[in-house]
Amino acid sequence: MSFQSLSFPVFLAAAVLVCRGLAGTPAAVMALELFCLFFYLCSGGWAALAVLAAGVLVTRAALGALAGPHRRRTLTLACCYHVAVLAVFKYADFFTGGAWSLGWAPLGLSFFTFQQLWLLRDAYAGDYRPAGGEPWPLFALFFPTVTSGPILRPGDFFPQLEAEGFLRPSGADAAAGLYAMCWGTIKKVLLADPLGTVVANGWSGVEGLSAPEAWLVMLAYTLQLYLDFSGYCDIASGAARLLGVRLPVNFDSPYRSCSVGEFWKRWHMTLTGFLRQCVYFPLGGSRKGLLRTCGNILIVYLVSGWWHGAGWTFLVWGSLHGLAQIAERLWGPGRERLPGAVRWTGTFLFVNVAWVFFRAPDLHAAGSMLSAAVSGGLRLPGEWLLEGFFDSETAAAALAAPGLPVQWLLLAVVLAAGLAVSMMREEPVRRMDTFRPTWRQGAALAVLTAWSVLSFTGITGFIYSNF
Repeated sequence: MSFQSLSFPVFLAAAVLVCRGLAGTPAAVMALELFCLFFYLCSGGWAALAVLAAGVLVTRAALGALAGPHRRRTLTLACCYHVAVLAVFKYADFFTGGAWSLGWAPLGLSFFTFQQLWLLRDAYAGDYRPAGGEPWPLFALFFPTVTSGPILRPGDFFPQLEAEGFLRPSGADAAAGLYAMCWGTIKKVLLADPLGTVVANGWSGVEGLSAPEAWLVMLAYTLQLYLDFSGYCDIASGAARLLGVRLPVNFDSPYRSCSVGEFWKRWHMTLTGFLRQCVYFPLGGSRKGLLRTCGNILIVYLVSGWWHGAGWTFLVWGSLHGLAQIAERLWGPGRERLPGAVRWTGTFLFVNVAWVFFRAPDLHAAGSMLSAAVSGGLRLPGEWLLEGFFDSETAAAALAAPGLPVQWLLLAVVLAAGLAVSMMREEPVRRMDTFRPTWRQGAALAVLTAWSVLSFTGITGFIYSNF
């Protein structure tokens, strides 16, 4: 089951109605846990659920032992278990040079692993004290977040289960939740996936791209990735709000950033928080001199790249972001004296180029894309890039206005809309707390959401579900 399926609204409505009816009773949390188990079984299957359930049991046992005399050993063993499971499922093929691989990985395993590690870290450091009786399966398998985050901290999640609004959201919260879900669906279906068609076409013919085609494909992917992942987070936050749960903000208009450091304060913010708390600070952070600080920064972003995927392209992508932040630190205040437009342009250009390695199937293909962007000639983008792009809408429009380059006009509209949405000052999840519906806004969202739902057939899965 996926967010962009017709079965999900039915599932969500059933979960909200049943859990709301049981709110305030001991059965309420159990009912929500059962809905989460059902969602994961439909999405990942029994084998995947068994792997995650074993991880929950290991974490729970470790939490009980963290109060004993062997706290550090317990923490080390539990963390090694979770990292080992992730390594076996995701990195065996890489480590063995393709000689051995399981061939599959449980859905959402990377997010699950980091969430369990963060839970163990917070319990060890005293930032979270287990009270006993917490619904660990609900924390691990909460259906809005289980496949692609955001990564939850126990101190942010468990107290909400005792709050008055849990499973009893106000009318304002329900309206805000629906608002965020509509926004996320529109981002995914009407913007990210059409741009993904152009991206897929471009990468399939990467060796023959001209410079304009290469830059078009790179920009399309930059927008697709943001719109896809932030769209997922909008839907997740909206669905959670309907259950009276508030998720952490995962995006804060990252493409408005004027430095790579600022970009990572705005992009996938829960991952950045995990890496800071669980990797950067334990390594010494910035407390042990400039050279050690630079090394720590590079290690953090190598871990980030490695977490995203087992391949040299992800390691290069992580290294580029680490080196960029080291360069910004060494440059110091002098960089801040540059005009804001110059700093934004440099940052946005860097992010576009770095995403090439994130998307490329291998280093050779990444090199071909970047080579085309620099020396591919000035041939205008060809019609082949638009194959499959809004085909049904294009056919209908061509009947009404024959002779017009309808697909190119639609692409221009989608690119402009994608840029506009990416550059908004506030993400939809941030506007939920102050959201007040209006007839005009409601009508526009209703029309666009209806279009999105009618387009569900053929929609691809969320990109970050692969990680």
